[in-house]
Amino acid sequence: MTKPSSSDAILQRMMALHPKVIDLTLDRMGRCLDAVGKPHEHLPPVIHVAGTNGKGSTQAMIRAGLEAAGQTVHAYTSPHLAWFHERIRVAGEIISEEKLTAILDEVYQANGGHQITYFEITTVAAFLAFVRETADWTLLEVGLGGRHDATNVVDHPRLTIITTVDLDHQQFLGETLGEIAYQKAGIIKRGVPVVIGPQHEESLEVIEAEAAKYSAPCLTHGQHWHAWEERGRLIYQDETGLLDLPLPNLRGPHQIGNAGMAIAALRHLGFGEAACEGAVTNAYWPARMQRLHHGPLVEAAPWAELWLDGGHNPAAGEALAATLAEMPRRPTYMICGMLSTKDVAGYLRPLAAQADSLHAVAIPGETATLPAEDTAAAAESVGLPAIVATSVGEALADIVGRDPTARVLICGSLYLAGSVLRENG
Repeated sequence: MTKPSSSDAILQRMMALHPKVIDLTLDRMGRCLDAVGKPHEHLPPVIHVAGTNGKGSTQAMIRAGLEAAGQTVHAYTSPHLAWFHERIRVAGEIISEEKLTAILDEVYQANGGHQITYFEITTVAAFLAFVRETADWTLLEVGLGGRHDATNVVDHPRLTIITTVDLDHQQFLGETLGEIAYQKAGIIKRGVPVVIGPQHEESLEVIEAEAAKYSAPCLTHGQHWHAWEERGRLIYQDETGLLDLPLPNLRGPHQIGNAGMAIAALRHLGFGEAACEGAVTNAYWPARMQRLHHGPLVEAAPWAELWLDGGHNPAAGEALAATLAEMPRRPTYMICGMLSTKDVAGYLRPLAAQADSLHAVAIPGETATLPAEDTAAAAESVGLPAIVATSVGEALADIVGRDPTARVLICGSLYLAGSVLRENG
């Protein structure tokens, strides 16, 4: 899409409404929602997704499955990659610049200058957009945590889902898996079924305890449903029977578990095999091991194999390493930029065995970027030879100058991925 202007100006004004980017509480949400007519109480049936890794992929598969069954779907995700509009999908279509500008301005005016975070006020805008267009379902992805996240204002969702819980955002959610799982499990509602994805034992105990507290029936991986790869197919089994499906079109062995959660959700909601097959074959989720096929970067390296991934924590590093290990062997070079709040060495450690070297870059336009020199030092500390580069373009030119047919993986942050997608067209 062309670069927006009107909505950007309003979004910039919204950034100034609270001194903190993140301030986890629901008080401000309640006030702003009241001011615009409580749209959260009138949404189409809600499927609410929380977790550390896999939220976006799982939601994308559920949306693909619902749409394959002829359903219309509102979807709210975050963060965006190239443009803010990506966060709000109204009845299957990314919100237009005209509609976004009008609804942002309406919510900004209704807020009356009160303190509210950027994520909170834009979530209110998404809810307002959703109630003004007809759809069969609403998919909500948690922004951060769950218990005090701005999306957690829907009292009676149709279904909740908790994807794999791992260490990330410890400064907000807690230092241990149990503490983080407690925050994620805050989306569980009384009597509402919860699909539970593959979990560490510590996380699972906390989630199941919260579900028991609220009499929420559990659909738990390894107990109530199973998903695995067999002979190049995805096999899914639950108490209603077995499905033999194509492998997910989203790459990586970790997508088997994500597909399992999506299928468990669809089966529980009464959808059949066609929806489940649509979930795994039609899902699209950019910057999750995405192959780049066009644009200036591809033109600059026409014989190379270019990939883009936005994973940024140790579990994501392990998943990415497992994905690379399954691919045909080819000299592999990383271009990596990360935020200063992340466990860089933890992310890179599993990747050291899969890559020949790393070019470290800073993330353009991000104040919280880790300096390229620090990313390079972290790579060296885990045994991955590293070079500092001033940009993705410079790093790519250096790599293909030495090995024109290399596999190049641009990774480390959704913000870096977004910058690449904007610049690469």
